[in-house]
Amino acid sequence: MSDKESLLSMGFDPARIDWALKATRSSGLQPAMDHLLANSEKPIPEAEDDEDEESVKASIKKIEGGVDDSELVAKSIKCSECGKIFRSTVSAELHAEKSGHDQFEESTEEIKPLTEEEKKAKLADLREKLAIKRAAQAKIDAKDNKANEALRRKAGQDTGKIKDDMQAKEMQKEAERKRREKLDDQRAKAAIKAQIEADKRERAEKAARDKAIREGGSSAAQTPPAPASVAKPAAGVSSSDNPQTRLQVRLSIGGQPITKAFPSDNTLIDVAEWVASENLNYNVDTVTFASTFPRKTYSRDEMKKTLKQNGLTPSAVLIAS
Repeated sequence: MSDKESLLSMGFDPARIDWALKATRSSGLQPAMDHLLANSEKPIPEAEDDEDEESVKASIKKIEGGVDDSELVAKSIKCSECGKIFRSTVSAELHAEKSGHDQFEESTEEIKPLTEEEKKAKLADLREKLAIKRAAQAKIDAKDNKANEALRRKAGQDTGKIKDDMQAKEMQKEAERKRREKLDDQRAKAAIKAQIEADKRERAEKAARDKAIREGGSSAAQTPPAPASVAKPAAGVSSSDNPQTRLQVRLSIGGQPITKAFPSDNTLIDVAEWVASENLNYNVDTVTFASTFPRKTYSRDEMKKTLKQNGLTPSAVLIAS
């Protein structure tokens, strides 16, 4: 809607509207309204046949090819820092981002359209720049891909090494477990074999003692010789009165059987202290003793009795646990 139509819609007189627009040189709606309100009581001047001075000047300038400043229109945007001219604000903003320039002004200079040759040359230049950029980006991508591939390979190698190390450790653990099982089997078999031999010796000793008692003082030559590991009773002294008691103690918590001769008046607590000093797996306050023939486990009260009182003189085999 033009300024005249807007004023007509407001109810102003058409003649006065024409007067206001002419007087304000059509400079806008607000100046025309101000003129109408300020001159509402004044008569409308008569139309002059001749043109006013300004109209004459404008006609002269048009004839001479000049243009009045009021008719100048901004046709481009100019960078005040480098002087480049741009068709639109978008192009100017792109230039500002690339160059860092921030001083721009409107310009009446018109950018001439490119000729066909100029368009082709510019298009070729743009394509060349694009090809250069793509080639540079391709090199960067190839370098990045190579680095990523190296990282992937190293990660794969590290993972494989970790798996190999874990498998090696598992194999070592399994080998160690089998070795321990084999040693435990060997110890168990050795303990069983020693137990069998001890039982044989005990039976032989008991048979010898029973025969000696039955024969009532037979000559020493008729008595079967005592095993080397059992102390021979002193001459003229009965087995139960022997001052020495030879004990073989078998350890249930690892270790080989240990043997020692004790005074017959020593207690099983003395034996427990000796066992604890020989093997750190045992504690004098918690160690217990048992015999296989006859089968018996000695109580804490019996631990305080002497070896003679417990019937272990002159020799015996005990199992410590």
